[in-house]
Amino acid sequence: METALAKTSQKRQVMFLAILLLLWEAGSEAVRYSIPEETESGYSVGNLAKDLGLRVGELATRGARIHYKGNKELVQLDIKTGNLLLYKKLDREVLCGATEPCILHFQLLLENPVQFFQADLQLTDINDHSPEFPEREMLLKISEGTQPGTVFPLKTAQDFDIGSNTVQNYTISPNSHFHVATHNRGDGRKYPELVLDKALDREERPELSLTLTALDGGAPPRSGTTTVRVVVLDNNDNAPEFLQSLYEVQIPENSSVNSLIIAVSARDLDAGAYGSVVYALFQGDEVTQPFVVDQITGEIRLKRALDFEATPYYNVEIIATDGGGLSGKCTVAIEVVDVNDNAPELTLSTLSSPTPENAPETVVAVFSVSDPDSGDNGRMICSIQNDLPFLLKPTFKNFYTLVTQRKLDRESQAEYNITITVTDLGTPRLKTEHSITVLVSDVNDNAPAFTQTSYTLFVRENNSPALHIGLCRRSRAASVGRCSVPEGPFPGHLVDVSGTGTLSQSYQYEVCLTGGSGTNEFKFLKPIIPNFLPQGADDEVGKTAAFRNSFGFK
Repeated sequence: METALAKTSQKRQVMFLAILLLLWEAGSEAVRYSIPEETESGYSVGNLAKDLGLRVGELATRGARIHYKGNKELVQLDIKTGNLLLYKKLDREVLCGATEPCILHFQLLLENPVQFFQADLQLTDINDHSPEFPEREMLLKISEGTQPGTVFPLKTAQDFDIGSNTVQNYTISPNSHFHVATHNRGDGRKYPELVLDKALDREERPELSLTLTALDGGAPPRSGTTTVRVVVLDNNDNAPEFLQSLYEVQIPENSSVNSLIIAVSARDLDAGAYGSVVYALFQGDEVTQPFVVDQITGEIRLKRALDFEATPYYNVEIIATDGGGLSGKCTVAIEVVDVNDNAPELTLSTLSSPTPENAPETVVAVFSVSDPDSGDNGRMICSIQNDLPFLLKPTFKNFYTLVTQRKLDRESQAEYNITITVTDLGTPRLKTEHSITVLVSDVNDNAPAFTQTSYTLFVRENNSPALHIGLCRRSRAASVGRCSVPEGPFPGHLVDVSGTGTLSQSYQYEVCLTGGSGTNEFKFLKPIIPNFLPQGADDEVGKTAAFRNSFGFK
């Protein structure tokens, strides 16, 4: 029998890298499917078995299953046909937001033997959202002395679609004083500006109401509208100007609420109320923004906690407006710096228990690990206890298999409690532990044996029938086995269970255990000492009903 677990001084660790060796037989290129978002559930995406070059029968015999990160069920595999079926309607905007292309990754896992295949599902956008403005009405205060050609920024409409299905153009209701110009931002989005074509006359028309329309590029196009209310003021010669058009700042994601992020500043050359500047967030509702700006000082502070994993950066637009209604605008680019605030996650895909004791390198468990943090904060190390006969092996990307290092010995240890520890490399280091219990199943690898080669029992004469003569003990290394006597005649004059029970002579008889080979002697001798008690009466005994019936033992 093998000795107890070998000691090792070095802790076995497996470094989780961004790209591991692809130890799967099907190759490294993923099978990719593409469907429009909002496709009905049950839709057949494709035949995965055929596309991977597998026989349909292999799916059931090899324990095929679909695995997703975080156990989100997107598609189902019909193991009878090999078809990949859509589990439910998928909303591209919910799953991917503004990310393009929207690709969902999943794996086909074959358990016996272990093999992985990478597959991707791309969701294409449909025009299912209309442009929406953040406010139902925009207010502009414009001096009657403003020169034609002056440009006034307008708030943009939001469209959750992407590509040509998002906002492509802005129009303004017909009027004699303004037109709207549509411009491209660096990220491809469109934004509108109101251009003064003809000077205003407050005495002639103190207020104008215009309808601004945003159109997307769908077929047919969707649209959204808002009202632009223009209030004509007396002369205000200068608009506020920021010292910088772009401010850039970094802030850790664990910054406390009300932390000062940055202070912006604008100046206005006018005097009095026309030179007094008030600051405000320009784009978006303050309820949805995690920042707040002081309208007097221009200080931008944190209103609620940040989360790098949810939103790694913000572009915040600040508007400065003077007492005459003129305004200037700047952009504050805020980068959220990741901190190690997420512990690694472990997802157990399969667990094989019990495990045969005579099968080295048997796959006991398959699991995957993940950490949403970035950089070293998202790099991980997997390990188990040093004193166990098991190994962790990297298989496919973030997957690992737990295998037996050598043959196990159920008679030495029938159960193992294994703790899988996943630790990231951030500061401070965060870890996750997952415990599994592995049972060892028995195989017939031990022959039965008596604890001694012969037994001598002393019995006094004139005993009653079925007297308890003595005890024998057998080794019980195996989990099964029984005690019996060999076949053959047993002399009736030796033990007469129906008469006096007197032993008339010494006798030697073989007793053996089934389940193995070899024999051991059991001797019956003529009594020589009166009233001598049977030996081994208090010993632990291993005997069976067959043994008792053959000799008349109790």
